[in-house]
Amino acid sequence: MISRLHDPASRGFASDNNAGIHPNVLAALNTANEGHQTAYGDDVYTERLQHVFRDHFGPGASVYPVLTGTGANVVGLQAMSEPWGAVICAESAHVNTDECGAPERIAHVKLLTVPTPDGKLTPALIEQQAGGRGDVHRAQPTVVTITQPTELGTLYTPQEIADICSYAHERDMTVYLDGARLANAAAALDAPLRALTTDLGVDVLSFGGTKNGLLLGEALVVLNPDAVRGTEFLRKAAAQLASKMRFVSAQFIALIESGAWLANARHANAMARRLAEAVGTLAGVRISRPVESNAVFAVLPADATARLQKRHPFYVRDERTGEVRWMCSFDTTPEDVDAFAAAVAEELAAARTDTGAEQT
Repeated sequence: MISRLHDPASRGFASDNNAGIHPNVLAALNTANEGHQTAYGDDVYTERLQHVFRDHFGPGASVYPVLTGTGANVVGLQAMSEPWGAVICAESAHVNTDECGAPERIAHVKLLTVPTPDGKLTPALIEQQAGGRGDVHRAQPTVVTITQPTELGTLYTPQEIADICSYAHERDMTVYLDGARLANAAAALDAPLRALTTDLGVDVLSFGGTKNGLLLGEALVVLNPDAVRGTEFLRKAAAQLASKMRFVSAQFIALIESGAWLANARHANAMARRLAEAVGTLAGVRISRPVESNAVFAVLPADATARLQKRHPFYVRDERTGEVRWMCSFDTTPEDVDAFAAAVAEELAAARTDTGAEQT
């Protein structure tokens, strides 16, 4: 039954979550499967993982492997917040739009959202929600969270992150970075992870694995221990403490030590640029946002989109405008991109033919 349902030649551009497991990671899982290891993180792999992450984020970093990106965000924001605290985020932020209210329901933090034209916060935008300090009637802004890259595929420059951190810290707020695709940002900006986080003043972050070649698993990374409390207990309470944590840790070790984390991200970014170049010149397609990481946003006719989705899965971001999102993965090939671009051209031509027939 599974073999009939799964066509390995069928690739879509819906999400980098849809890709399989990187070979290095798969081999690491097989190795980690040998023998017994103490459960709940008291294993040699998780101990080694601390050193692996410190090599990239600095000697003060502590890593907490978790199961999901939502889990990392929930645990991180809760560890940084008081029960009366609030988190300032972009209106388009994943924590606000795609986590089923988990930060508010589970972490019990109020989200204070700010509309942003490009998914990026600035000190001026944060200022819109940073007031009311000391007002007993208002949730107290205590954390600013940014996403790098943003949900719209855009990148913060190091200076922009540094400015946000300075603004937040001057007002006794801390900064959390949602880094589900942080590897793609590091690849695009050609900068070490520490230079994009620790050195800029980021206090806590998540580091994505699933979108970059892991079977499952994300990492919550604490850069400033004074910014959190009870992280170990909150991870357990949020159902993010894996008993066989060695398998999450072993995956990250393989991904990072082999350099695949960066190579994968560079490749996915390159495939996105290739895709944008291939479809950007087609009549009927408009690339709607800068292609700065592994996401391509475009606008095309609804009827062409509907037919194209039957051939290659992807998501419509905004039905009102016709904007769609195409994501490239570590295993997206140039042939995948070219075949998809050809399919886009075919469906646009078919849409024009249908429109002409109706007018006739």
